[in-house]
Amino acid sequence: MKKEKSCGFIIFTNVEGVIKFLIIQQLEGFHSFPKGHMEGNETELETAFREVKEEVNIIPTLIEGFRESESHLIPSRNNVLKECVYFLGYYENQEIVYQESELKGAYLLTYEEAISVFEYENTKELLFKANQFLINSYK
Repeated sequence: MKKEKSCGFIIFTNVEGVIKFLIIQQLEGFHSFPKGHMEGNETELETAFREVKEEVNIIPTLIEGFRESESHLIPSRNNVLKECVYFLGYYENQEIVYQESELKGAYLLTYEEAISVFEYENTKELLFKANQFLINSYK
């Protein structure tokens, strides 16, 4: 089985006292977090920062202590297992400009809104873990 690895960020901001997460919509229609393939000798974090800058023009501030990953088979490609590693990041005072050649859109959604648009359980689980981390870290 062939393996691929992508890295990205679960990104949040504060909009008038409400935490909102940056959710992207892929060209294929499904919703997720900004991420992309590792290149060359990049570290996971270097890949995550580069891909988020390319996809949504955001440079998040890393929230230390959060690193989650999930793996799934790629339905359109036979025998490919993809691992996706995510870090948690915060941003403010930056404009989201999504890469139209790769994405249908980028949205700021509350936790409840984001959970309701995600098509895959593993994506919901990642958001749940990030939200719990924030609740437990920022009391």
